[in-house]
Amino acid sequence: MIIKRVAPLSAAKIAGTLYLILGFIIGAFVSLFALIGAAFSSSIEPHNPTAFAGSAQIGVGSIVIFPILYGAIGFIGSLIAAALYNVLARAVGGIRIEVESEPSPILAGPVQSGERAV
Repeated sequence: MIIKRVAPLSAAKIAGTLYLILGFIIGAFVSLFALIGAAFSSSIEPHNPTAFAGSAQIGVGSIVIFPILYGAIGFIGSLIAAALYNVLARAVGGIRIEVESEPSPILAGPVQSGERAV
């Protein structure tokens, strides 16, 4: 079996969604570390409220900004990559994959005594 063409918009939607989820996870970690840093900075400089506020804003902002940026970059990047794949697949021939099919238990018939059901 050879993959000769990939629908660019379909690939971009899937990749954009995956990158959005990845951006949310990375944004959560950045937020966590920013809030930990804010707690440490406020304990070092207790009379400087702007130290905590700045780090807290970075932490909360990363939860919003990272998924948007990652999703957009993933969407655009995979859209371009799928379009380039289609051009190159025409010239080179695509990606060859091997697929093995297993018999369906419904089509295989009833299980005889001593046999295992798949």
